[in-house]
Amino acid sequence: MHPILFEIGPFTVRTYGFFLALGFLAGMFVIMREAKRQGFDSEEVLDICFYSLFAAIVASRLAYVAFNWNEQFANDPLAMVRIWDGGLVFYGGFLGAVAVFVIFACKYQMPFFKLADVFALGVPLGHAFGRLGCFSAGCCYGAPTDSACSVTFTHPLSIAPQFVALYPTQLYSSAGNLGIFLFLFLVLRKRKKWDGQILASYLALYAVFRFCIEFLRGDERGAFFLGVLSPSQLVAAVMFFAAFLLYAFLRKNQPIQ
Repeated sequence: MHPILFEIGPFTVRTYGFFLALGFLAGMFVIMREAKRQGFDSEEVLDICFYSLFAAIVASRLAYVAFNWNEQFANDPLAMVRIWDGGLVFYGGFLGAVAVFVIFACKYQMPFFKLADVFALGVPLGHAFGRLGCFSAGCCYGAPTDSACSVTFTHPLSIAPQFVALYPTQLYSSAGNLGIFLFLFLVLRKRKKWDGQILASYLALYAVFRFCIEFLRGDERGAFFLGVLSPSQLVAAVMFFAAFLLYAFLRKNQPIQ
């Protein structure tokens, strides 16, 4: 709704970037707090946070560029670096961050699934703030609707279609991620029975939520599978199946706490 937060002379602060930064700080706060409680080395966890963030930004941007090359970037390659205008793919960033997480968890010889549970608490909170950034920039917008629960973008810099009533999918996504965070942090964290339980639960919950919210999205979704499912829904289905298998495996093989 408001792509530009404020301007001071030539200095411009984009609302999208502000919420991304806020999301990272919020997620990192939760991760560092829980890591300390679990007895992890703070400096090593901080290293993983920053390197994972860098990998997530690069990978999520590359995924967005790949999906939108002909539409946005073929005639303006320099636009690839303008991430402050919006345009990050969560799944791409997630995979990039996971790759770095695995590398550093092995490097520091940390208990993998115990540490993964710590990070799984912070990710949905950071994601919730990030989706508010999407709302401010107008990316990840919803399909047109006659519903009373709609939003109309009017700012000329908005990525979303202007003066059209749309589903506020960014706000739905933010609320959904916040709900996942609250469940994991306030409920499951206190009832955790084995390492990896929070991670598997997060993956399953997000996959279900993302699969459903995709039906309301109105932005370019890529080639649809069988004319029905978007690429993100296919990824969500695979993620849910993987989370289910991971949950069953860890429940059987991890010692009960």
